[in-house]
Amino acid sequence: MLGKTAGGLFWMQRYLERSENIARLVDAGFRIALTRSEAAEDEWGSVLTTAGVKRAYLQRYDKVDGSSVINFLLRDKTNPSSVISVIESARNNARLVRTALTREVWEATNECWMTLKEALRTQISDNDLPDVLSLIRQQSALVRGAQSGTMMRNDIYFFAQLGAFVERADSTARILDVKYYVLLPSLSYVGSSLDNVQWETILRSVSAYRAFRWLNPGETNPRNIAQFMILDRVMPRSLAFCAGRMAGALEAIAREYGGSGESLELACALRRDLEQANIDMIVDNGLHQFIQDFIKRNNAISARIEQEFRFYL
Repeated sequence: MLGKTAGGLFWMQRYLERSENIARLVDAGFRIALTRSEAAEDEWGSVLTTAGVKRAYLQRYDKVDGSSVINFLLRDKTNPSSVISVIESARNNARLVRTALTREVWEATNECWMTLKEALRTQISDNDLPDVLSLIRQQSALVRGAQSGTMMRNDIYFFAQLGAFVERADSTARILDVKYYVLLPSLSYVGSSLDNVQWETILRSVSAYRAFRWLNPGETNPRNIAQFMILDRVMPRSLAFCAGRMAGALEAIAREYGGSGESLELACALRRDLEQANIDMIVDNGLHQFIQDFIKRNNAISARIEQEFRFYL
């Protein structure tokens, strides 16, 4: 496979995943802002921090408020990480590698772009926001369903999977980090009803609330939630699950090409470290430090994949 084709598949899926993750972040910010209306500006600021676009936002807006943040994250074409921007980038990459995709995957991606372009054409009211965010998630799910049901499990499929899980791991890690160090207004709130409501909202933002309650029918607490989102091997948005899928995809690609590279070694090391970790060790050594280290390692894997497979050649 040409490196440019591999790169198109990788980034097509990263952008599709990012659109869904941004929608989930906005949903989390909206829910939390409703529970703390007196500090809504801080909550929306934390959403911008999680998305990594706060500096860009402040260059365009004088203050942080819900309406402006929602517009910037969903509709603003000057923001390369807005939903409308990343959906267009996903579609452009899909068009670049169209001959590598099944007809169903291309049509689902193109339909996703057209549907969201229309839905995000005008300013979104608070009343319409939940439906729009649900639509963004649904459109992303339709593309995943087409991939799952129609694509051969070969290098084409696995490069797309790499993009999805690199992006998802980064998003989950950033959500956790911002919750622990930005959303919580004071250490005095740890364990309070406010703290628990915020943690539950974070679970909802990754569609993991019901699964967590099923596995943990007792009292909700931050340590159990952190363990679930970091170390659970069957929750599809946990760090451990994403690391496992990244390593598995690289192993499958290595079998197809008859060799392995540094990206596989890095991914396998990350998977192994998460399999051997426990939440007490992580919290005692510092959750923030652990997450920052994870983000750096995840970025290093992504960069090494691009170099090894020559995405731009």
